[in-house]
Amino acid sequence: MSRRANQSVRLLRDLHKNGRKGMMIPEGGLENRPASELLPAEFLRDGEPSLPHISEVDTVRHFVNLSNLNYGVDNGFYPLGSCTMKYNPKINDEVAALFQDIHPALPDVYVQPLLGLLYELQQDLLEITGMDAITLQPAAGAHGELTSLLMAKAYFKDNGLTHKDTVIIPDSAHGTNPASATMAGFHVFTVKSDEEGLVDMDALSSMVNEHTAVLMLTNPNTLGKFEKNILQISQLIHNVGGLMYCDGANLNGILGWARPGDMGFDFAHLNLHKTFSTPHGGGGPGSGPVAVKKHIEPYLPKPVLVRDGVGFRWDLDRLKSIGKMRSNFGNILVALRALAYIKSLGGAGLREAGTMAVLNANYMRVSMEDVLPTAYPGMCKHEFVATAEDIKKNYGVKAQDIAKALLDKGFHAPTMYFPLIVKEALMIEPTETETKDTLDAFIDAIRDIVDECKEDPKTVEEAPHYTPVRRLDEVKASKELKVRW
Repeated sequence: MSRRANQSVRLLRDLHKNGRKGMMIPEGGLENRPASELLPAEFLRDGEPSLPHISEVDTVRHFVNLSNLNYGVDNGFYPLGSCTMKYNPKINDEVAALFQDIHPALPDVYVQPLLGLLYELQQDLLEITGMDAITLQPAAGAHGELTSLLMAKAYFKDNGLTHKDTVIIPDSAHGTNPASATMAGFHVFTVKSDEEGLVDMDALSSMVNEHTAVLMLTNPNTLGKFEKNILQISQLIHNVGGLMYCDGANLNGILGWARPGDMGFDFAHLNLHKTFSTPHGGGGPGSGPVAVKKHIEPYLPKPVLVRDGVGFRWDLDRLKSIGKMRSNFGNILVALRALAYIKSLGGAGLREAGTMAVLNANYMRVSMEDVLPTAYPGMCKHEFVATAEDIKKNYGVKAQDIAKALLDKGFHAPTMYFPLIVKEALMIEPTETETKDTLDAFIDAIRDIVDECKEDPKTVEEAPHYTPVRRLDEVKASKELKVRW
């Protein structure tokens, strides 16, 4: 395996042999005329390009071997907590492909079928979230956060409440929350979690005042827990004229069972690339629509997609809008995939998806509790956060070592060291698309690794042993970024 892997990661230049060709150009015709007769002099090179000589079969094998080194949801289990990397049905890709050649600058009259589908998606998302209006513009979750906070800023300014300048965020939140709030010009304050992993109500009550603009809350939260005091929290914020923002990254944990709009949220961003099973990772694509209550609707990014009689159009006449957040109305092909997913499952199917996400997570949590305990015990939603703190204390093996050892077992590692309030954290999310056989295999792998921690900790500390590339210097990689060989 190691020898084959080393061959796979060679460069094309390493396969060069003088005289080898991937094609033969027939004699005669334009192809064999001198380049000086075909192109102006300023576009000509001084010499031949330094390209490797490789046969077609070697070229094909090179790229196929490289592709086999990649790992994704089509290869195997991908339990990245908080990232929801679940299987993407291929029919969704086919639906999106029907519209991939439409130019984004075409007049509305020529793209009515597309606008009709996007409008239908908007209506479905409003029903799912319990909100009143929506924009599909934001390109991803963090972009949805920023969009929401800019709308909040506009709302307060419009209502003469410019003294509202603080945002409260739980200590378990996604790191993008405080970053987005800061970019929008707010001061950020952190509220601690209680012993259950929920927002500490006493701490929150002491922080809320006339300056409170927004509470950013993920529900279920990043520990996989449902904020059972959500109605009390919403009332507390609204009583001082503040707004409630729902980070919808974990919507698949309550899908079909509970709606942000019914919990008192004024904004909710959705990750179509997570909850609704569209591809993501590697920097994109993504989609982070923001649904809002009626009093926030005037501030939505423009243009807003509206029904106009029997047709649809982009409405640009929005005097209070925060403006455009993204070109060409958002990642439309991602949106179409999400629509296909929603329509193929229907309301009952979406509810079952939410149910299975919770069932799978709790099955794994309970099955591993004796060897890799949950940081905040008890019922979780779609994900849970385990802690390897005792394993590190007793055997010197860190959470990162366990994650690396999982690679040798054929599994992608879960999310490590997040959220920051959990020591030696491993955040595990099985999603609803995995079978019990897959979950059991992962559980067995964790048990085997924990046994190895006790019997031969050095082997685990040096993992992975059988992957194409051994453990990397991740600090150096961050400080000395190189995106080419």
